[in-house]
This record gives sequence, structure tokens and C-alpha cells, in this order.
Amino acid sequence: MERLIPTVHWDIDERGLNMNNKMISAVTALGLVSAQAFAETSYETAAVVESRAIYELVEISTPQEQCWEEETVVDRRSSDNRSNTPLVVSTILGGAIGNAVGHGSSNRRVGAVLGAVLGHSIGRDIMRRNERPSSREYQTVQRCETVYQQHEEERLVGYQVTYLYNGEEYSVRTNTDPGDEIRVRVSFQPVL
Repeated sequence: MERLIPTVHWDIDERGLNMNNKMISAVTALGLVSAQAFAETSYETAAVVESRAIYELVEISTPQEQCWEEETVVDRRSSDNRSNTPLVVSTILGGAIGNAVGHGSSNRRVGAVLGAVLGHSIGRDIMRRNERPSSREYQTVQRCETVYQQHEEERLVGYQVTYLYNGEEYSVRTNTDPGDEIRVRVSFQPVL
């Protein structure tokens, strides 16, 4: 029985050469990542030389409600609430009196008309007297609006920390004051 061994032929043209360069770059990057994976990491403490608070000027807008009292005019129309009964009654009474005073049929008619007009006028006067002296009233209304008061204040935004490690000074910005010592991460990796 005969065994067949497959052979690979490489035909390199410009496109293939570019593909090989890309493969070499990918393998190199993978090697660097794997070298970092084998890096040794430890944590140590370093002496803090200086810790300086950092402040930032911030503008703050605070909402406040402001209220005031305002006088407004309320128009009250009493004609909506009044009765026309005095007007009607006085017109009828005036007509009846005019009719009774007149002599003869033509004088009675003229007397009834004049009595009705006079009665109507008297009825209107009675209604006006019963009305309120002013149809306008004043009311005090409270009005409010929100206004924003602006002011500036300093806010603590962090600390600029200078520390000493292995005889060298380093500086880092932190959110809190570390005190006399700061914890540092030290990483060792082989150089290839």
C-alpha cells in the first residue's frame, strides 16, 4: 500500500506578499500580548512626599419660589342676577292708573300709554336703587414664579499626590487623600 504525502506549493505574488506581512504582524502582536500575560504583578507601598488638595470653582444655580400679592379687578354684572318683576309690575300699574285717570276712550288710551311709560321709568329707578353701588370688585390674588439664584463655590475635586518609590519621585492625581503612604502596583515582564 502506497502512502500519499500532501505537498504545499507557495505561489507568492504581490497580493500574497501583503498577506504574509499581515500574518507576520499579527503573530508579532500575539507574541507581545502573550508576553504581557506572563508579566508578574505585585503591590507595594510608597512614601507620600506631598498631597495637595485641588479645588475647582463651580457655578451653582438654586431654584427659589418668589411670591407676591396683586390686586385685580373683578367685573360683577348684577344684571345677570336681578329680576325684571319690578319693571313689569310698575309698567302695568302705570298703565292701569293712566287708564283710570283718563276721561273718554281716546283720553284713556293716551293716559294708559303715558301711565305705562311713567310706570316703566319708576320701575327702572327702583331696580337701580336695589343694585350694588359698584359693579366692580377688587380681589387680592397671590402670584408665584420660580427664579434661579446664581452663586459660586469651591469644590474639592481631588488630590495631586507626589510619592517616592525606589529613590524616584512620581506624581498621580487621586480622588481621596492617601495619607502618609500610597499603594502602588509594580509590574515586571521579560524583555524579548
